[in-house]
This record gives sequence, C-alpha cells and structure tokens, in this order.
Amino acid sequence: MKTHCPKIYTLEYIFIASPKLLFHYLSTEQGLSEWFSDKVIFKDDVFRFYWGESEQKATISSKKDHEFIRFKWIEGEENNYFEFKIKTDSVLNEITLLITDFAFEEDKEESIMVWNAAIKKLFRIFGGKFINAS
Repeated sequence: MKTHCPKIYTLEYIFIASPKLLFHYLSTEQGLSEWFSDKVIFKDDVFRFYWGESEQKATISSKKDHEFIRFKWIEGEENNYFEFKIKTDSVLNEITLLITDFAFEEDKEESIMVWNAAIKKLFRIFGGKFINAS
C-alpha cells in the first residue's frame, strides 16, 4: 500500500565542468533530450518529456541561470516538482549537482536508481566517470 504522500529527497553528484555548460544540459530541450528522457519538446512554455510511449508535461516554476532550475509537473500533487541546483567550488574546480525530487517511501530506491542511470549518461557527455550518489 502506498504511503499517503510523496516525500522529498535530494541526490548529490560531483562534476568537473563549467556551470554554464552543465546548465545547458539541465535547462534546454536539446540538453535534456541527450540524457534525461528519450525526447523533449518545448512549446508554449511547456516541456513535454517522452520515455517510450509515456509523456509527462512540466513548466519551469523558478530559475536562475547557471545556478538552479525547478520544473513543476503539470499533473499530480501540489509539491510535484524536480529541481537541479548547481553549487560551485572554485578551490577544487568542482561542480556539485543537487537533484531534488519526490517519491513515495516504497518507490524511493527505484527512483534513485532511475536518477543514477540518467546521471551516468550525463557523466558520459562530460567525459567523467560516475562514482556514486549520496
């Protein structure tokens, strides 16, 4: 039986990349279609994400270039969003990508596995090696 409502969780990944380039892959239909979903279409301020025959729609609810972007799913719960946040460590020349999402407790492990698989694709684009998520 499903828990009452999805719970928020955050994943953390380390990249060596420019925040501007990484943000492109997190915020544009071209960038997102390379790693996040099979196909992305942006029209009339709506992102349409396709995974096989499945389609989900989202809008950008908040954004600050090269720092964060939050997508709000059009269908579902009020707090039904996912967010990408970029933190820069200029000393180590590393970028930390924080992903915030929601999942029912019993689905959280599977959701994390889905994110890890997508992030592995993103790491390959940057020539990096996927190590682990927190």
